[in-house]
Amino acid sequence: MTGLRLFLFVAALLSAPMAQAQYGPIGPPVPGPLHIIGGGSNGGCIAGAVNLPQQGEWYQTIHGKISHFWGAPVTILGIETLAQKAHANGMPPLLIEDISRPRGGPMPGGHVSHMVGLDVDVALDMHMRGYLNEEQRETIQIASLVRSDYRDIEPSMWGEPVVRLLWLAATLPGVDRVLVNAAIKQQLCRTVTGERSWLRFIRPWYDHAAHMHIHFKCPPGQTDCVDIAPPPPGDGCDASLQWWFEQLGAPAAPPGPPKPKPRLPEACYAMFGWER
Repeated sequence: MTGLRLFLFVAALLSAPMAQAQYGPIGPPVPGPLHIIGGGSNGGCIAGAVNLPQQGEWYQTIHGKISHFWGAPVTILGIETLAQKAHANGMPPLLIEDISRPRGGPMPGGHVSHMVGLDVDVALDMHMRGYLNEEQRETIQIASLVRSDYRDIEPSMWGEPVVRLLWLAATLPGVDRVLVNAAIKQQLCRTVTGERSWLRFIRPWYDHAAHMHIHFKCPPGQTDCVDIAPPPPGDGCDASLQWWFEQLGAPAAPPGPPKPKPRLPEACYAMFGWER
């Protein structure tokens, strides 16, 4: 286990009781019909979440000790559909990391956007492999597709299967956007020819060098679910992309005051009995 992976593992183990201390026990899934409350930067919670099995047709979950695999039905169906399409395109079984906790809410490691069961992390390493055994699933280290300076992709990790997987993800029914490192977006902008409208839904974000983060829209009828603003028009290969690279050389901001405890939607506290 690398130093970074060990750090993340320990941080997740420590942050789980910290989250419980802040909000109270997360608990098992809330039975009944789907009810998504909140979303976006304010976080939220979910009732009626569905568990993604550890292994399905052409996918496996990984890092189960620090990841959580509960989500809205649209998310679970989207993962299974993506895995089947990836296999049909000659790709290895997909490796799935965080979705949400059984009731959503605060995630170890500070995954604010993984609170309502509409987000999933999927590894982007498309080197061929079979299914992993239990030990391999827990300890596998997903290689980065991006150089250590974050300014470009790592050529040995790039190829047509990566592009096709991103296209498959961006064109899934119900997908709002797919987050990747800016260097990955930059490489798509350079190399994708022909029909490029799907690039609008591939958005740059911090880190995300080894996996993509798929975010689904609020399902129909979920009136308490909060959608984020849609991606702006265009393919995203403009000056807004260059901004991400300009920040790499910017001086670090001075440390500010401690962040206050995040405020969840009021209905989450009432629904799950969390203390305010």
